[in-house]
Order: sequence, then structure tokens, then C-alpha cells
Amino acid sequence: MNAEEKAVDQVLKQYETALNTSDTEAVMRLYADDGVFMPQNFPSSVGAEAIRQAYDTVFGAIQLTVKFAVQEIQQIGESWVLARTNSAGTVKIHATGASKAEANQELFLFRKAGGTWKIARYAFSTINPA
Repeated sequence: MNAEEKAVDQVLKQYETALNTSDTEAVMRLYADDGVFMPQNFPSSVGAEAIRQAYDTVFGAIQLTVKFAVQEIQQIGESWVLARTNSAGTVKIHATGASKAEANQELFLFRKAGGTWKIARYAFSTINPA
């Protein structure tokens, strides 16, 4: 990995920590102001306010305990990096207290803004059987 790709790898580690601590503010520091969050089975959240609301809703409903495995990180332009990951762990549903296995595949597009890599686009889908 080149230096830019290593920097993105560090952002992915920060994102993992933010998810596992249900920290919306930490998530928001990692997103571009015009970022887009595209979760499976939900409409896209476009822009900072919509992304904040989406993560507040997610963290209000569940507690994630996941670990990301980076599959690839590729710089595709001076200010753009693509990252593909898999994650696995558990999700605890606050309403019931039940826990179940969590496993996803993720695609991130990062943009460098003001010298910092930010999540510009993020989409994921489950790899658990239906």
C-alpha cells in the first residue's frame, strides 16, 4: 500500500471503533460533508444531517460488535481511494436484548478534502443467509 492507502486504512480502523462504540459524533468526523450512506434495505442518506440521523437511528436500535477485514484498498485518483471490506461479529437488538451473527460486505469511496481522507460514499450488504 502507498501512503495514501495506508491513511485510508487508518480511517477504516477509526470507523470500526465508532461503530462498536455507537458513537455518531466519531462517525460524522469520518464522513465528507456531502457524503452518502447507502445501507441495505433502506434509502440512501445524503449529506451530513441525513447521515447523522441515520446513524442515530441505527445506534438507537442496535449495538454492533464487528471487526473489519480489509480486502483491498486502491488509490484510483489523486483525491480518491476505493476500499472493499468484509465485517463480521454480532448485533444486539436493544428492543429485545437478542443477539445474532452479523456479516457484511462493504464498499467505501474516500475523497481527500483539506488534506484528510473522508468517507464520500459507503454501501454495505449482508452476506448472512436469508
